[in-house]
Amino acid sequence: MTTPTTVVVERADDRNRYEILVDGKLAGFTEYRDHDAQRVFFHTEIDEAFAGQGLASRLVQEALTDVRAAGKRIVPICPYVAKFLLKHEEFGDITDPVTPEVKGWLRTQLY
Repeated sequence: MTTPTTVVVERADDRNRYEILVDGKLAGFTEYRDHDAQRVFFHTEIDEAFAGQGLASRLVQEALTDVRAAGKRIVPICPYVAKFLLKHEEFGDITDPVTPEVKGWLRTQLY
């Protein structure tokens, strides 16, 4: 018999990311920066100890649902988020293309 686990996704505004916690332990995150009405996702990571449990998909699903609720748009620079969006067309109406301008802006935010 396996012990039930609690999985929670939280937005951590002070760290510009959404975090996924399993039984209170940080299992992964997806990082973003806000650019006007766009939430630019640039990195997603799941700890190796939690790999293979579908946590990245759940994390991104809940993050993008939160973006929609906030009235923002998605820019998927992160390869995982971009791949997720190919399979989840329900977010197509709030997805903007990755442009050189957005990539350049993001570089100014990160470095």
